[in-house]
Amino acid sequence: MQIDKIETQDMERTFKEALKHRRSYYSIGNQSPVSDKEIEEIVKYAVTHVPSAFNSQSTRVIILLGENHKKLWSIVKETLRKIIPATAFSATEAKIDSFAAGYASLLYFEDQAAVESLQKAFPLYADNFPIWSQQTSGMHQLAVWTMLEDVGLGATIQHYNPLIDDEVHSTWNIPATWKLIAQMPMGTPTAEPEEKTFQPLDERVKVFK
Repeated sequence: MQIDKIETQDMERTFKEALKHRRSYYSIGNQSPVSDKEIEEIVKYAVTHVPSAFNSQSTRVIILLGENHKKLWSIVKETLRKIIPATAFSATEAKIDSFAAGYASLLYFEDQAAVESLQKAFPLYADNFPIWSQQTSGMHQLAVWTMLEDVGLGATIQHYNPLIDDEVHSTWNIPATWKLIAQMPMGTPTAEPEEKTFQPLDERVKVFK
């Protein structure tokens, strides 16, 4: 399935409905309803079309499949095992194992070389470029997350950085300028997501006419 088919396969689902339907799935299996190529197409589509400040295009994504996916969560587990007391580690281990049980993982990075280049080119905005870089990453994460859910993959966003940064960089020979921002395990959902609650909108949105 090509990416344009992803856009039109369910004509009844609007962008608003897709956002509403996106959830955090913590119980995932090691199957995928779509091919590895289709996962790659989703990621590339987002990286191509999601906006970035000053068109910096600073977001980088690594797709981990098969044993590489499992290796990531082994790194996370062994890193945390060294710093969490053994008596308290079982809950952490169970959580990490639930991510490892999935099908694949995405690693989101921001290339600091791109950020620093803009800081030098536009010194008046220098302090803002790292903030805008984080915003760019967040938009990429949401876009990919929503499209993955739309094809039947459950996912979550995790943040074990910076604890795992050094080993992740060395394991996959990642450029030193790529700063790890988030990890996204995914797989076929094996349980319903937790109920989502909402704070009052009148406390979160203000309208002035």
